[in-house]
Amino acid sequence: MKIGYARVSTDEQILDLQMDALKAAGCDVIHTDTGISGSTVERDGLSKALAAVQDGDVLVVWRLDRLGRSLAFLIDLIARLGERKAGFQSLTEAIDTTTAGGRLVFHMMGALAEFERSLIAERTREGMKAAKRRGKHVGRPPALSAEQVAFAKRTLAAGEETISGLASILGVDRSTLRRSLTPP
Repeated sequence: MKIGYARVSTDEQILDLQMDALKAAGCDVIHTDTGISGSTVERDGLSKALAAVQDGDVLVVWRLDRLGRSLAFLIDLIARLGERKAGFQSLTEAIDTTTAGGRLVFHMMGALAEFERSLIAERTREGMKAAKRRGKHVGRPPALSAEQVAFAKRTLAAGEETISGLASILGVDRSTLRRSLTPP
C-alpha cells in the first residue's frame, strides 16, 4: 500500500499540487498537515502517516522538504521505515528506497550528511583551539568571579568555613568550588 504525506507551511498555501501528484503516484491514503513548519518534528498528519505504514508499504511525499527540513531527521525517519520493512519514495527527487538505485542515492545522501557533520565538528574544534591560543576563554563562563575565589581561599585558610558551607554561601556546588580553587 502507498501512503502519502503532504504538508504546507502556512494556512494560505494550498495542498492541491501535492495531492494531485500523490494521487497520480497511486497513494491509497494521504495524510496532511497545514500551517506547520517542516522543522517541527511532532506533526499530527505525519504521525498518522507513519502509524499507518506497515511491512511492505511505501511512504510517498511530493518533495523531500515536505517531510522535513533537516537531513539528519530525514535520514533517521527513512532508516526507521527501513527497519519496519517499509519503503520511502520522493516523487520530485526520484528517490525510491524500494529499488537498489534509490537505496544507493539515499545512502549517498546519508554519507554526505555525516561528512558535513564531521566537517562542522572539525571546524568547531579548530576554532576553539585558535581562540585558546589567542588567550580567549572557550566554553561556559566561570561560575565564580576572581573575587569570589579569592574570598573562598581566604575563608578556608582562616578556617572560618568548610567547602560545603562556602559552596552554599556562594551558590555553587562543592565540586564547582573545588575546581575553582585548584589551579589549572
